[in-house]
Amino acid sequence: MPGLTPSETRIVDRLKGRQAAMATDVVEWAQVNSGSRNLAGLETMRRLIEGRLKPLADSIETRPPDAVTTLSDKGSEMPVPHGANLLARKRPGANRRMILTGHMDTVFPADHAFQTCRMLDQNILNGPGTADMKGGLLVMIEALAALEEAGAIDGLGWDVVVNADEEVSSLGSAALLRETARQCQIGMTFEPSVTPTGTLASARRGSGNFIAAIAGRSAHAGRAPEQGRNAVVAAADLALRLDALKRDIPGLLVNVARVSGGGANNIVPDTAALSWNMRPLDPEAQHRAEHGIAAAIAAVEAAHEVSIRLGGHFARPPKPFDAPHQALFGLVRDTGADLGLHIDWQPSGGVCDGNNIAAENVVVVDTMGVRGGAIHTGDEFLLLDSLSERSSLAAVTILRIAEGRLDAVLSRKGSVHV
Repeated sequence: MPGLTPSETRIVDRLKGRQAAMATDVVEWAQVNSGSRNLAGLETMRRLIEGRLKPLADSIETRPPDAVTTLSDKGSEMPVPHGANLLARKRPGANRRMILTGHMDTVFPADHAFQTCRMLDQNILNGPGTADMKGGLLVMIEALAALEEAGAIDGLGWDVVVNADEEVSSLGSAALLRETARQCQIGMTFEPSVTPTGTLASARRGSGNFIAAIAGRSAHAGRAPEQGRNAVVAAADLALRLDALKRDIPGLLVNVARVSGGGANNIVPDTAALSWNMRPLDPEAQHRAEHGIAAAIAAVEAAHEVSIRLGGHFARPPKPFDAPHQALFGLVRDTGADLGLHIDWQPSGGVCDGNNIAAENVVVVDTMGVRGGAIHTGDEFLLLDSLSERSSLAAVTILRIAEGRLDAVLSRKGSVHV
């Protein structure tokens, strides 16, 4: 390829030679069920990934998840189990550092019907987590293996975080992601591309998941309804007030997802619960949403004489697409062109660990994984040729970062000094 140096060409040739092995590995990994709550399956995946990273890293450790709780429908706290996470480090003393991340969990629980892989044609593999993101994990590991084998990035330190709970907001791994990101200047996350053609996600919305537990007062619905305080009606009122915020706050999406509560028709319900998701376009929208939630809860408590306990928060802040990000994406685009690939990008309403990494003043591109589609459904698919393609894109981009291609931009941002 005319745009590549001889050393880059050798790395790309090595990765092309790994295509068949990667295709075999992705089937093996996809057929290990690792739904976010399947702790046994997550442990199996952790061991598989550890086995691949251990020869590359100077150190590798298992990090237990942080304790996470949520509210039951009746307002009591209950623990939420999460799997263990992996942290692998290379050249910890290097000044120029990257954080690379991926997740081992999928959205498919152990009892889901979608558990096996099948070929739809010579290049399309249908299987759970093939694109999101066991294929991406292999892309990341193979790119690092090719670079380390070539001795091509001896001046670059890297930290790899593979977490077990990305699909459920990374609550058990958020501290690990933040702690690791603060030591780095540039990040790559290996989520699948936005489109099957390879489009990257640029700016991302933020996201928060919430639950409100409403406590009212029960009463006989016929003899003494005035003594009751209807928690279900209060939940419905709160749902409408929250939904209205998307009309009042520019750039905010609101999805009221679940309402539960009540029982027999002749009893005023004294408990109810409401769950919802919010996705702000920018920090201002998030700030206004936080105040809007508090105001809506206060108004409903006063209007219905109920008490409301709130759980949840904005776990992922909006991710910007500022000048340093544009420089990183430009480097990926130019590297793609040298590989014969057309790389473009567009904003995304989806969220990922790239949001959390960017919040720590790290410049991150978070869709460096495979090309595929229909993620989170039984039609999920991976384009097999993208395994060697995207690992080559990642490897050459990382090599060029190690050479200092972005140092001037990052120095102006105040995040690297070389």
